[in-house]
Amino acid sequence: MKKLSVLLLLLCLPPVVLSEGLPDLGDVSQATLTPVQERQIGQQSMLQIRASRQFLDDPEINDYLNQIGDRLVANSTEPSLNFEFFAVDDYTVNAFAMPGGFVGVNTGLLLITQNESELASVLAHEISHVTQHHYARMLSATKNDSLTSMAAIALAILAARNSPQSGEAAIVGAQARAIQKELDFTRQHEQEADRFGLELMAKSGFNTHAMPEFLERLQHATRLLEGNAPNYMRTHPITSDRIAEIENRVSKFPYLMLPDSLDFQLVRTKLIAAQKTTADAVSYFDHALTDKKFGNPVAQRYGLILALLRSNDVARATREMQVLREQVEDNAMVDTLEGRVKQAAHNDADTLAFYRAAVQNHPHHRALVYAYAEELLQTNQAQAASKLLGEKISNYPDDTTLYQLQARSFAKLGKNLEEHQALAYSYAWQGNLRAAIEQLELAKQAGGSFYQLSSIESDLRELHELSDEQHGKK
Repeated sequence: MKKLSVLLLLLCLPPVVLSEGLPDLGDVSQATLTPVQERQIGQQSMLQIRASRQFLDDPEINDYLNQIGDRLVANSTEPSLNFEFFAVDDYTVNAFAMPGGFVGVNTGLLLITQNESELASVLAHEISHVTQHHYARMLSATKNDSLTSMAAIALAILAARNSPQSGEAAIVGAQARAIQKELDFTRQHEQEADRFGLELMAKSGFNTHAMPEFLERLQHATRLLEGNAPNYMRTHPITSDRIAEIENRVSKFPYLMLPDSLDFQLVRTKLIAAQKTTADAVSYFDHALTDKKFGNPVAQRYGLILALLRSNDVARATREMQVLREQVEDNAMVDTLEGRVKQAAHNDADTLAFYRAAVQNHPHHRALVYAYAEELLQTNQAQAASKLLGEKISNYPDDTTLYQLQARSFAKLGKNLEEHQALAYSYAWQGNLRAAIEQLELAKQAGGSFYQLSSIESDLRELHELSDEQHGKK
């Protein structure tokens, strides 16, 4: 099966001619974009987001967001909609949704949430913007006949909501300045997203009271900042009336005292460690474990080991890992960290055996798969790596890192056509169509079977057409 088939299906649909005017808010049947067209707009926008430096390509953080998001989506009005949740490397407080089910969460928002239900309240709100087709209604007002242009406008919406100045420039570039006043979610949109979001939280077993608590804290922080509101306050205007309405709705739900998952604590700790210098991170987690005044000691030790690895203190990292292992019997993120410690100690036989067992226990934890494949390649077991990666790519056909690792395994095996083809798929899913085309041309030059060359020619034609469309060529 062609690895680019899903991407090309989403991006190479014919343009849609939009009717004039916005449909009524409550009538989804009047929406002028089909779900497939919404997905296409979102996917085109995501190609540009993935190619940007702000896309946080961390499989553990993104997989965690998808675990929480998928739990909520399963109880939504459109449980079959294919959502993708991802992190943005930005320590400002914000989150956003794109047409078709793409939801971004800034690292700053992950850090400011005090419990898992608060994070779920943000994701539930963003999911509801998508399932209620709010973006589709706003985009339909552009009366634009090019889905590529509409994808640019969708990105302009995000820019405008994050930075008014840069947003205005982006909107002008998308030839949509005239509709700038229609790019903000209306009060009715926000109320609807709150209402459906609360229902999602309740059905999914989260504490609904976390939503007003989180919004009240942000509102209070805004007053202390003397008008310098977090981005989330600007993109999702929080008023006393809105909070009061939410509190009135949650009054019918019981207050649930729920323990946070360990992964929630570990993800936040990983982000805290990443934003500090190596020395500061070691000091911070050392003091946290010594003082025992705040935080989760398991997560703090996890953060300390991350910092010790960065400082190349493998001996102490190994000792601390033994303590952590006694505290946590089975957790994929802890397993991944233990594998890193073993790799740093250069005990290849022990590391390979560990990864083999860990991947069997957690077959969908991509960070473990990456690390296991890396260890196989470093120990000259390219055939085993190639087999592993081929199996995982069938489950994650848009995972650019898996393709990069697969290309390395093919290179070691002397399979030049397959190497360039895998790199082409990686570049295409990153939104770098020019590089993808170059790699497919190299694959064609390497020679291959009639079937292989025919497949490459087909992908090349479609990528050229897509590239021409994105650059405004006929």
